[in-house]
Amino acid sequence: MPQQTLITPVILSGGSGTRLWPLSTRDRPKQFLNLLGPLSMFQLTFQRCADDRIFRNPMIVGSSSHEEILQEQIREVGANPSAIILEPCARNTAPAIALAALAAENPSDLLLVMPSDHVIKNVSAFQKAVQESISIAQSRWLVTFGIEPTGPETGYGYIQQGDAIVGSSRSLSAQRFVEKPSLEKAEKMLKDGDYSWNAGIFLFRADTYLAAMEKNCPEMLDACKSAMAKGRTAGEIYYPDPDAFASAPSESIDYAIMERAEKIAVTPVSPGWSDVGSWDSLFDISDKDDDSNVIFGKAETIRSSNVLIHSHDLDVAVFGVENLIIVTHQNRVVILPRGQSQNVKDIAQKLAEKE
Repeated sequence: MPQQTLITPVILSGGSGTRLWPLSTRDRPKQFLNLLGPLSMFQLTFQRCADDRIFRNPMIVGSSSHEEILQEQIREVGANPSAIILEPCARNTAPAIALAALAAENPSDLLLVMPSDHVIKNVSAFQKAVQESISIAQSRWLVTFGIEPTGPETGYGYIQQGDAIVGSSRSLSAQRFVEKPSLEKAEKMLKDGDYSWNAGIFLFRADTYLAAMEKNCPEMLDACKSAMAKGRTAGEIYYPDPDAFASAPSESIDYAIMERAEKIAVTPVSPGWSDVGSWDSLFDISDKDDDSNVIFGKAETIRSSNVLIHSHDLDVAVFGVENLIIVTHQNRVVILPRGQSQNVKDIAQKLAEKE
């Protein structure tokens, strides 16, 4: 029996969003937060690729501004990354992944690219989908993983699935990518039935990705090559050259590569995925008590239902309320109706203007 091809996980941890403010900040963005228990989402991502029968030691691509917290959280879970690449500035996912592909041990290495701020509840289902995609990735397909939609979500991108790929038991050709649609368009795509959510998780050979970049965005590839060549290293840590990397166009992998390249595949999977993009998302995926309340930390709910409370700094008590989100962090308290958590960014911006 032939030996299983080992995959190199590439964990992207450079995000700095504030959609989960006041907990998530630029200094400590959501991937480093313990939102669901004792481990951060960054640390949970390591567990997703801990099986050494499937995976090599992971590569990390993160921000140089997060070096200290990144190193601390790696130590806490005893992870042993093969490389840590620290971006001197944010240039979106396409250049970040290029740095990892250039740092791969061999051009033919399979890379599993994963954001570090997502939740996957059914890890075994996810790993099975990855393993079933190995053969087409080795055949130089760029594989993306499509999540079976559970509703007409307007906050996600979609992938239209095409024909089955010869030689694959599961994967389909990707017909097109649709960025965050209107509700009407999302409802139609769900009715059509051949669309999946774009989770931003990919599997491909390092040289396949670099070849697609050479064809579709050579200026970006040249900047990344220069950044790695002119950068410095300290043990397993890479510090790309700041000026060279800053010259790379800032584009996502979807725009730069996946929407332009040939041989794009989608592997459907339903692993209990969420990007935890808002407090409402956290409510949706969390365990609830008998009154459908979600409690993290110190809180009492009396005659209340459908309430999310996230408070580790203060004791919170509510009486006779429903459909609220209540979040405390240090000296900040946010209260808003469920279904309105996308407005947290506006709150954060307004308060920042006053400081």
